[in-house]
Amino acid sequence: MQWLTPTTAIIAGAISVPLLVLLYFLKLKRQDEFVSSTFLWKQAVQDLQVNAPFQKLRRNLLLLLQLLAMLCVLCALAGPILSLTAGPGKRYVLLIDHSASMNATDSHDNNSKTTRLDEAKRQAKVLVNSMQSHVAFSLHDNADQAMIISFADRAKVLCNYTSDKRQLAAIIDSITPTDAKTKLYDAVTVARAFVQPSEKEQPQTGLPATSLELFSDGKIGDLQNIIVSRNELKFHCIGTKGQNVAVVAMQARRSYEKADEVSIFSTLANYGPTAINSDVQLSVDGNVRAIRNVTIPPRQLARKNTPGTVSVSFNLTHTNAGVFEVRQLKPDLLACDDAAWAVVAPPRKLKVLLVTNGNVPLRSALQACPLSKLDVKNPADFESMTSQFAGLQSYDAIVMDNYCPDKLPRGEYLIFGQWPGNLGVSPGGDIKNQPIVDWRTRHPVLQFVDFSNFFAAKTRKFKLPRDAEVLAEFSDSPAIALLHRNGGTFLLVGFNPMDTNWPFEPGFVMFCYNAINYRNVRADDPLDSLPG
Repeated sequence: MQWLTPTTAIIAGAISVPLLVLLYFLKLKRQDEFVSSTFLWKQAVQDLQVNAPFQKLRRNLLLLLQLLAMLCVLCALAGPILSLTAGPGKRYVLLIDHSASMNATDSHDNNSKTTRLDEAKRQAKVLVNSMQSHVAFSLHDNADQAMIISFADRAKVLCNYTSDKRQLAAIIDSITPTDAKTKLYDAVTVARAFVQPSEKEQPQTGLPATSLELFSDGKIGDLQNIIVSRNELKFHCIGTKGQNVAVVAMQARRSYEKADEVSIFSTLANYGPTAINSDVQLSVDGNVRAIRNVTIPPRQLARKNTPGTVSVSFNLTHTNAGVFEVRQLKPDLLACDDAAWAVVAPPRKLKVLLVTNGNVPLRSALQACPLSKLDVKNPADFESMTSQFAGLQSYDAIVMDNYCPDKLPRGEYLIFGQWPGNLGVSPGGDIKNQPIVDWRTRHPVLQFVDFSNFFAAKTRKFKLPRDAEVLAEFSDSPAIALLHRNGGTFLLVGFNPMDTNWPFEPGFVMFCYNAINYRNVRADDPLDSLPG
């Protein structure tokens, strides 16, 4: 027999029984009266002696009946339970999911603080509080026991079997959320290992089956690998179904040809059953730069619930380092996957070598560019450097002013008035008094460069190979061309700037800046980023 509330009965008995007995010890209160004789009052005198304090009680059937009635009431307060099957208490294994999906709030208010994990912990503590505790005055003293296993992409045993409800509740409260995927296989495997009775319990019979209690939202990635028997596992479903949109990929890179431009690429996924229309916001260092509206298709049931995806790209000019954020603005179940970040380093300043016999306007134009270093060499010094290619490889760009040897090592070159003999360029005769009649204004090299007032008193006529890219033309010959050979880039200018009015035009400095930065200015490798 067990007693559910023995403490209550003991306290009630300690108060009520002494009070009942005390009633029979109390002295009766009588009014004093004068009489002529006490012969007729002997019985009253005896009652007075009996009711005096600390006198021996006489046999009283009423007192005995009252004590028996009070004993029955106290036994009822103790809550007796007769258990015909004495044995150990039940065992529970609590599997609590704390993966990324358990951070969902099941509310369209992203400011809500109650997550699915909070609800799972609350339900787990309710189960712990409902366990049978150790009961006094019982035929068997084994209480229910529970152990706790938390899992996300890995399983972790937080507590072995114990009947201490305070310890179990404290460990449940200590479970923290993660951003990991949900994998249940390891958790079930660990739980089954603890379900088996120990060597000490092997001789016992009639052990109750251990109950596996799973607290999860059901978003389990390896569910197809798990096989459980009937009644082996009890699933406590946490949360409700709803729409969720996530930024699942993001990348920010500087343009290879235009270092000031940054391209941001992102992918949004829809895990809901219906299409979603959402605004996508791009921020740089916390400042909103662009907002774009997109429609994301629903998940594809025919392809194993593959989420619907859409790609969003942004392009903007940013010359400094920055933290780029892509965020979808539609409230959904999970707030932690609504944004992704990427860090982009600033453009790297270049080291340039100028080979010239003393072209002051060209040197001044290069000095006006934001370079880390500008070295000036004459052709004789340059020829001695060509035998040591390691010295040339330290420069990001080399500018050749009206001089060029027959062969050049691989690199980035800006060549005025001459060209190497191994590029396949066929020279022609000199031509005079030539304006530029056409040029590509959208090419990065000629961006913001105006040739409307350009005039060349003398220039050289040349014929380019087929793979050359003509950027500007005279009426009878190319003026500026771009050629790629042997892993290098050669920007050919078919005239000497000193034979033109170009050095006195603002476009000359802009051309030098564009030519040096073309395919040269680049930052360190950007950081590809994922959500939150």
